[in-house]
Amino acid sequence: MILSLRPPPSPVLALAFAVSTTTSCTDAPAFHPPPIPPETLAAEHEEWRTGRRNSLANPEGGVVSWIGLWELADGPNRFGSDSSLAIALPAEDSPAVAGTLHLTRGQVRLVPESGGAIAVRDGDPVTGPIDLRDDSSDSTTILDLGSLGLRIHAERGTDRLWLRAWDRDSPRAAAFQLPPYYPISNEWRLSARFDPYPEPRGIPMADVKGGTVENIAPGELVFRANGREHRLIAFATERSRDYLVMLRDSTAGADTYPLGRYMHVPFPDDDGWTVIDFNRAYNPPCAFTPFSVCSFPPRENRLALAVTAGEKRPEGPGYAPTR
Repeated sequence: MILSLRPPPSPVLALAFAVSTTTSCTDAPAFHPPPIPPETLAAEHEEWRTGRRNSLANPEGGVVSWIGLWELADGPNRFGSDSSLAIALPAEDSPAVAGTLHLTRGQVRLVPESGGAIAVRDGDPVTGPIDLRDDSSDSTTILDLGSLGLRIHAERGTDRLWLRAWDRDSPRAAAFQLPPYYPISNEWRLSARFDPYPEPRGIPMADVKGGTVENIAPGELVFRANGREHRLIAFATERSRDYLVMLRDSTAGADTYPLGRYMHVPFPDDDGWTVIDFNRAYNPPCAFTPFSVCSFPPRENRLALAVTAGEKRPEGPGYAPTR
């Protein structure tokens, strides 16, 4: 069961529970944040799930519309519907050879074949060589080829670049529904203290494509459940609006996705406290498609705890195989 302590009855008393970031969480009082009325909690959660479903099923690049992911090699990378090419696209959308992606020192240049089959999104057909901005940029270059969208995917924390393709007419995206989830509960909204590192750390993690990525962690989130202290490494950069947390708990492989789940957690208040809402633990992209580069949670984020909250594992035809 989850440790359940009565929350402070007022903001004034809440301040009495606050501790500095140098205090041990073992000594700090643990409490749930003030509960949200069940009907409000359910409505907010349903709104969040609707937004998540719409994002995943977005025909303009949502996860379930992805149809291919190819790592680019240094030098020329030809692509088209010719099955002998390393990057083979559907014949109904592409000529035999649509063009060549030249990767040189981290920069990708597209050289199209004649015929004007490729166009820049909201622009003219590509008739000559152009440099492509990858999706780590605020102005990613999106290409159109038949019903396909194409972009260069940059894997965070590595120098690897990929060509990602999606189908704007994907029937799977149109029919997509989110997997089941545990009952929503205030009991899984837990107060957590942010414990910063002296300096941000680069945390290496394996990914599902056999590589290693490095994410930046400014510190750890410390909380109590089932009568003991737990810690989760939290990731963020200067551009982040909240922490990204990747975790694996003891429900993984049974009720939840074997790789683990992800969450977003608000930055802490001035006293170093925030709220982890495990109701919003969600499946990573690789639960829905094989065309992703998901990171495995770091070993430190493997919880000896059954988090019976958030999304369960996807089931049924069309979902990505279990890893």
